[in-house]
Parts: sequence; C-alpha cells; structure tokens
Amino acid sequence: MSRTKKSKAVPVVIVLTILIAALAILCFLIKPLVIEPQKAAIAKANADARAAVEERNKQAEAEYKALIAELEAKANEPTNPSWPEHDPDAAWQILDLSDIPLESQTAETKTRADLFKYGNEMLLVNAWHSRPENDFDESELKSVSKYNQGDLKIQAKDNNVLLYPKAIQALTVALADAKAAGYTHYLVDGGYRSYKTQEEYFNNKVNKLSSKYTGEALIEAAKKEVNYPGTSEYNSGFGFDLRLYDRNDPDVGAPKYSTTPEGKWMNENCWKYGFVFRFPQNAWPLETSSDKSFKTGVSVHLNLYRYVGKGNAAIMHYKDFTLEEYIEYLEEHPHIALFENGVLKYEIYRQYVGEAPSFDVQLTRKTNTWETSLDNMGALITVFYY
Repeated sequence: MSRTKKSKAVPVVIVLTILIAALAILCFLIKPLVIEPQKAAIAKANADARAAVEERNKQAEAEYKALIAELEAKANEPTNPSWPEHDPDAAWQILDLSDIPLESQTAETKTRADLFKYGNEMLLVNAWHSRPENDFDESELKSVSKYNQGDLKIQAKDNNVLLYPKAIQALTVALADAKAAGYTHYLVDGGYRSYKTQEEYFNNKVNKLSSKYTGEALIEAAKKEVNYPGTSEYNSGFGFDLRLYDRNDPDVGAPKYSTTPEGKWMNENCWKYGFVFRFPQNAWPLETSSDKSFKTGVSVHLNLYRYVGKGNAAIMHYKDFTLEEYIEYLEEHPHIALFENGVLKYEIYRQYVGEAPSFDVQLTRKTNTWETSLDNMGALITVFYY
C-alpha cells in the first residue's frame, strides 16, 4: 500500500471511533430520561394489578368464610319435627305439640309490670292461689258504663263497676251480637273488687257468723260464702256478674237469669268472645254442665263470667275445662294447636318463667298476632292467632 492511501484511512477510523463513542454517550444520557420512567410505569402497573388481585382474593375468602359459617349455623340448628297430621274434616281438633318447639323462633322481652299494667287475663285467682299484691296494677281499670265503645253502652249497676278494657271491649261485641239475635236487658251487676273491698265483705260475713262459730271454724265458715281477700275472682279485674234489668219493667229481672233466653244465649255463646262461665255446677248454668266445684272451690250459684281471651276460651269450651283444669292441662301439654274445620285457629305455648321480674317471651314468626299472660303458677301462657 502506498503511503498516501494509508494516511487517508487513519482519519476514517478515528471518525468512526468518535461517532461510536458519541452514540454510546448519547444512549447513556437518554436511558435515565426514557428507559427508567418506562420501567417505573411497568413496575407500578404490576404492583396495582397484584393489589387488585389480592383484594379480590380477600373478598372471595371473606365471602367463602361467611358462606361456610352460615351453612355450619344451619347445620347446628335444631330441626323441628313435623306437626302430626290433622283431620281436615274435623269440626274441632287439638294437636298435642308438647315435644315440638315453636317454629321460626324469635323472642320479645317483657316485664311483669308490662303484663300487670293491662291485667293478666289468664291469672288464676282462687282459694288456693291469691292474687299477687306486689305486682297487681289497678291503673288501667275502667268504668264499664262509661267506657266508650261506639253506639252500644253497657248497662252496669253503677259507674263504679270496673273491669280491664280487654274484658269491656269483648263484652261490648258479645252484647251487640246478642242484641242482633233479639236478646237485650243485660246488666253488669258486679266487677272488680280491690283487696280492701273484699276484706270488708269478708269481715262483714265473719261478724254475721260470729254468734255461731269461733276461731278457725268461724274463718272457714265465712270462706264458704265469701272468698278470703285476694282469693276472689272479683279481685282479678276480669270477672263480672250478669243479670237482666229494665227500669221500666221489673218483670224482666224476675226469673232466674240462667233460665231466661238471654242467659241461655250468653252461656252457650260467651266462649266465642273470650269468656267462660267461671263456676259451673251440675246442670247449671246449662243442662249439660257438670259439677266443677271440687276444682273451683265455689259451690254457690253465681252468674259470674271470666274473660280469658278467645284462644283460651275456645279450648276450655271444647274440652269442658274450668280455668283450674285448663292450666293443669297446659302444665302437662305446654304446646298445643287448635284446628277448626281443618283450619289452624290458635297455637298455645306455656313457658315457665318463675318469679323473674323480666323475661323473653318465646314467639314464632309464623304470625304477628299474639297475646301473653302470666298464669299465677310461675308460667306465661302465649296464644298465637292465625
């Protein structure tokens, strides 16, 4: 090679080297400005994607755990055995559900004061079970003749004849139906008596008998005619007497009440309105009546009715029970249901609560209509209406 050609090649190599070096420097300078932001963006996108996946996984895990907990809870719930079959053609039928708990259970807290404020229609009051004095509340007792119940005004001996509103309302409906059937002239002759008033009645009887008896014999003789204070049905606020009266016609009230068409109608139909004839005896007040004085402790003839609510009255009528017999029956059969013409009408549940000042009333979600009452025997009697 000639010297001239060699000298021309050297500058080309140098120029190429310089260009390569410049390009390398340029790449080095551009990398932080272009490549690194791209890498950072990609890294952030990846991190966001991972976070989203993790959040979805957490939600899915929480939903799964909730589902498992729900299934486990249902698996641990006691399953109600089926009710026994009822006869769809039977006019009346009572099913014994004593071994079957309430279905779809719920509860509502009540106090003894709550129940006593408006009276306890199932409160047993007799010679062996005195009315609870500490809990009893007279504040809601109303005058029968003054209680506003529309067009029909109930006749009463005077404005001081008192009952709880439940009883007055039901009696108003009963008397309206009696009037529609042609039976009138009913008069409420006796209602609530306070402990003090009953004590006055009893002491007066003791004084009248004191010439014949002394000591314990005197007290027992008086008890046969007048209940000891606190043990009279009149002390309940739900017991009352009926007789017939017309101020313009004294003959209306002359016959014995139970022998009149009005008395017979009421005695045959009172249960439909939530009442029972309190002290039945042999062939009295109806020819079909049987003597229950051994259960009630009352052997004198009284035209006394007691409000117990429609569900309880229906079963007492169907089974021919006094209040004492009915509570004994519920002690042995604490869960029953009454069907009428194949249709469920009432479900009754007796729940022991003792003397607790408050308690959770056991209920069923199958119906929103129910009434509960203390029975003075340590339990609640709850009636569900269907």
